[in-house]
Amino acid sequence: MIFAVLRVAYFPDSFHEINGVAHTSRHFEAFARRRGLPFLCVRAGNRRPRLVREGHITTLELPRGPISFGLDKDLRFDVAWIRHLPSIARVLREFRPDIVHITGPSDVGIFGAVLANHYHLPMAAAWHTNVHEYAAKRADWLLRWLPEGHAPVAAQYIEGLSLDASAHFYATARVLFAPNPGLCNLLEAQTGRPCHLMQRGIDTYLFSPEHRNRAPQDSDFVLGFVGRLSVEKNIALLAQIQQELEARGIRNFRFLIVGQGAEEQWLRERLPRAEFSGVLRGEALSRAYANMDLFLFPSHTDTFGNVVLEALASGVPAVVTPDGGPRYIIREGATGFSVQDADFSAVVARIMGDPALHLTMRTAARRDALGASWDSVFEDVYAAYRQVLPDSPAAAP
Repeated sequence: MIFAVLRVAYFPDSFHEINGVAHTSRHFEAFARRRGLPFLCVRAGNRRPRLVREGHITTLELPRGPISFGLDKDLRFDVAWIRHLPSIARVLREFRPDIVHITGPSDVGIFGAVLANHYHLPMAAAWHTNVHEYAAKRADWLLRWLPEGHAPVAAQYIEGLSLDASAHFYATARVLFAPNPGLCNLLEAQTGRPCHLMQRGIDTYLFSPEHRNRAPQDSDFVLGFVGRLSVEKNIALLAQIQQELEARGIRNFRFLIVGQGAEEQWLRERLPRAEFSGVLRGEALSRAYANMDLFLFPSHTDTFGNVVLEALASGVPAVVTPDGGPRYIIREGATGFSVQDADFSAVVARIMGDPALHLTMRTAARRDALGASWDSVFEDVYAAYRQVLPDSPAAAP
C-alpha cells in the first residue's frame, strides 16, 4: 500500500510509559518511520520542551507541570496543559496535517481535538481504555460506605455516566478505532460514527519459546500473570485460584507475577510461594513469559490485552474472562479458554492434568501469534483514514 501523501498528526495519551496506549504509539511512530510517511507526534515527556525533525518524522515533546495529577500509576493529567497550546498550534500549522488522530480525552488528546476543530481538520479517535468501567471500579472504596444494596446501583450509574461523557467526546471525531469488535459495536451505537478495528501486533522474535531457560529439574507448573497489580485487573482471583487448586489436592504449581501496583502487598500475603519479579522489560520480560506454562488474565476491563498476545507468542496458552478484548485474541479450546471467575481453577486443573492438551495448546499459541504483525495493523488504520478523507490532501490550517 502507498500512503505517501497522507500527513498524520498523532496525539497519544502516553508514549514513554508502560501501558497499551504507549506500546501501540511507539509502534505507530516506528511504522511511519519505516515507510517514510509524514508523521507528527505530539506527546508528553519528562524533560524540557523538545522539537525534533528527522526525515519525515516530527516529534514535539512537552513536559507536564507540577500541578498535574495521577490518573494511574504511569499516567498523569496536566490541568495547565493549555500553556503549551501556542507551541502545539505553531508546529501543527507548519506540518500541514491531513488528519489529526487522538487516543482519548487526556490533556494531550483534548487539545488535539480542540486544534482539529479550530483548523477544520478531520479527526480520528482511538478508544484504548474502558474509562467507564475503570471509573466504576475505582469508586468501590467510596461506594462501600453506602447502605447495603445501594452500591451496585450507584456503580452502574457511575459507569453509565462515564460512558455517556466519553461517547459525547468521541462523537466529535470523523472516524473511530477500537481494539475489539464488541467495543466497535458499542461505539457505533453510542456515537453514530463508523468504527474500525485497531488491534495490536507482536514482535515474535522478542517474544518466543526460544527464551525459555528453566532448569531441567524444575517440575512445577508455572502460572503467570503480567500487568498492573490493581483492583481493576481483578488480581484477587489469583489468590482464589491458588486456594481452590490446593483444595483439589494440586500443589505442584507456583505463580510468576510480573508487574507492580497498589495491590501488590495484598497479593504477596496470599501467594507465599509466588515469585514477584516487579516490572520487567526486553529480554528479561521475554524469559519470564517463556518460563510460564499457563497465562492467567482475570481482568474484565481490558480492551485488548497486549500481555495475552505476548504470552501466546511465547508459546504459553491463556485463560481469560469472557469480557473485554482478550477473548478475541485466543481461539477457544485451541490457544486458551475464556471462562467466568468461578471456572478458572477448574480449567487450570484440566490443563495441568492433560500434558498432551497442554503441548498442543502451546504449539497452537505460537503458530497463531506468528500471523500478527504491526505493519498489517497500521496499514488498516491508513486505509480507514482514506475512507473519510477527501480525494485531495487537506489545505494548510
